[in-house]
Amino acid sequence: MDILNTIKKWASTLADVGVSIIALAIVLEVLFKGVAIPFFPAISVTANVTAIVAAIGAQGLVGLVAVWVLYSIWKNK
Repeated sequence: MDILNTIKKWASTLADVGVSIIALAIVLEVLFKGVAIPFFPAISVTANVTAIVAAIGAQGLVGLVAVWVLYSIWKNK
């Protein structure tokens, strides 16, 4: 069971790092709008997040349930 707990901790830490990187990318994109950021790929994070939110919103109740399930999983980690 120690191995499973270790893997669970690693997965949780990687998820936290991923969320932090996404948040940092959004802040950098807002601050440096239109300017190339060194060591940062040329992708539009805010456009991608907006597209995901629009896609979930277009699904109506199914999208709301999906967000609720994902939030519940994230909260119970």
